[in-house]
Amino acid sequence: MGELRVSKFTDHNDKANYIHQLVKDIKALDLMIADGLIETSPANIGVEQEFCLVDKTFRPSGNSLALLRTINDEHFTTEVGNYNLEINLDPLTLKGNCFFKIKQQLQDYIDKARKASQKTNTKLLLTGILPTLTLDYMSIKNMTALPRYEILNEAIVESRKKEFDIHIKGIDELNLMHDSVMLEGCNTSFQMHLQVNPDHFLEMYNWAQAISGPVLSACTNSPLLFGKELWSETRIALFTQSVDTRANSFLLNEKQSRVSFGSKWETGTISDIFKDNVSRFRSLVTSKYIKDSVEMLQKGTIPKLMALSLHNGTVYRWNRVCYGLNHNKPHLRIENRYIPSGPTITDEIANLAFWTGLMMGKSESYNNIHEKMDFKDVKRNFFNAARYGKATQFLWNGHYISSYDLVVNELLPMAYKGLEAQGVDSKDIKFYLGIIEKRMHFNNGSEWHIKQYRQLLKHNQPFEALQVLTATIYANQISDRPVHTWKIAQNPPKVLREDELTVRHKMNKDTFTVDVNDSVELVFNIMSWKNIHHVPVIDNTKKLVGLLTWRDIGRYKNNKNILMSAVKSIMIQKNDIITIAQNDPIGLAKSLMEQHGIHGIPVVKNNQLIGIITSKDL
Repeated sequence: MGELRVSKFTDHNDKANYIHQLVKDIKALDLMIADGLIETSPANIGVEQEFCLVDKTFRPSGNSLALLRTINDEHFTTEVGNYNLEINLDPLTLKGNCFFKIKQQLQDYIDKARKASQKTNTKLLLTGILPTLTLDYMSIKNMTALPRYEILNEAIVESRKKEFDIHIKGIDELNLMHDSVMLEGCNTSFQMHLQVNPDHFLEMYNWAQAISGPVLSACTNSPLLFGKELWSETRIALFTQSVDTRANSFLLNEKQSRVSFGSKWETGTISDIFKDNVSRFRSLVTSKYIKDSVEMLQKGTIPKLMALSLHNGTVYRWNRVCYGLNHNKPHLRIENRYIPSGPTITDEIANLAFWTGLMMGKSESYNNIHEKMDFKDVKRNFFNAARYGKATQFLWNGHYISSYDLVVNELLPMAYKGLEAQGVDSKDIKFYLGIIEKRMHFNNGSEWHIKQYRQLLKHNQPFEALQVLTATIYANQISDRPVHTWKIAQNPPKVLREDELTVRHKMNKDTFTVDVNDSVELVFNIMSWKNIHHVPVIDNTKKLVGLLTWRDIGRYKNNKNILMSAVKSIMIQKNDIITIAQNDPIGLAKSLMEQHGIHGIPVVKNNQLIGIITSKDL
């Protein structure tokens, strides 16, 4: 979509013209396949690297457009969030030292971007979900200021006619309503492309679907979102819900989400996959720069199929079929979209070697996989892998098998053979597939994230722990040591100086609250049981209406009449409560406590209680 100047449909004729071009593109694709115009070899590979921009405190840095101008390289492009960018690498043939070349190419571009970012005190980070993202960054003001993102957001929001309802349940649970597609900006991925011979495309595509779960289980790297432990690869759940055009799942045409694993094995023709996408999902945007592809073919020109590519770019299958031109030769490829960015460049190249080796090394026993495995079992394997990572039990060939046993004992040997058959250097095969094997023995990205975060929470409030976690990821990433070698630091260095800390870094969000009509006796016992000295009083909208302190309530512990009365009779009234905002400096909290002789201050946002900070926290 980034190649086109997109626009919203203005009227029926506008939409009809676009659909006409879309149908022409599908006809042109069928003609090229029938006439043998689609490249059958070699097996080229390519990658897209998404990454995050952070400031010196490791929070998002929304200067992507400025950085893009400084870099001034066509390999770089924007993403929906102004704190993300993407690198598109040139394709290489799967042979020889291709993985060394891709790593070097990627490292060179990352270094180029890092050099440019130094002028603005910005750092580059490879991670599936940036740990320091908060809901503050999910507003429209943080959307990249380019028309295509605004237009796509408006089209999806208008299609839904209601807010996005996000619900993800893991160890913790996330429930929120949101008004735009900006939550999609939380996700950064390492997208891998493999050019496939059209004569074997459907067989290869179905195999790509079958192996998705096991491959993902070894590569998860996104377990945290807004400080909550969710899925091992939370991106899968979040992306599915953040661009869902369905107001509910029972709409006639769109029973699937636009982000989908699919609903069945592919058994027709290659163009049937595109036809299914067009049939299920209505076009969201159009472009004025679309030519008649059938007419172009008749004149001897290979078309780019711009209308089809535009539509395909708004249907996000985890394994997506792509048409493209390389040196004006048309080809078809499978795009693997489910692998997260990071933890290091070396880890990512290992993921690429594992997937491409497995794709090319499929043993004959898995021919016609669609006749040997139930598609719903394969789909369940994928989502279980996203939830549980390496702890997944897969239903594979009719038997349950652990992620470790399946990957190490069956799939890795298959990947070795696949790469050897393509003539990839044996040293690179051994090195990169060896990383996958060691990762199965030790930690993958999501496992390291969780262990390190839990360790940090022993001594830090969540917001500060997430900053230190991100700084630790960055330090390990700069060294480019694979994630299975990363240690769990007991006391990582602090990110901020004392004078840079805000209330958010020290406040407690796990706050016990009461209603104005609760009894004083209940509050007295809550304070005694939980050893707390401050209990905010809120209404049914979470607005702060009062405050109870141990100093106020302790004097009534033997007064039965007062204990039986309602909280509102003795609480400090709203107008007399000292409050503070989460982004205020710690120094302000200290001075307010000293000035007023108090030991706790409620933290509010838009008059709603979001936490409390006490002298003990300080």
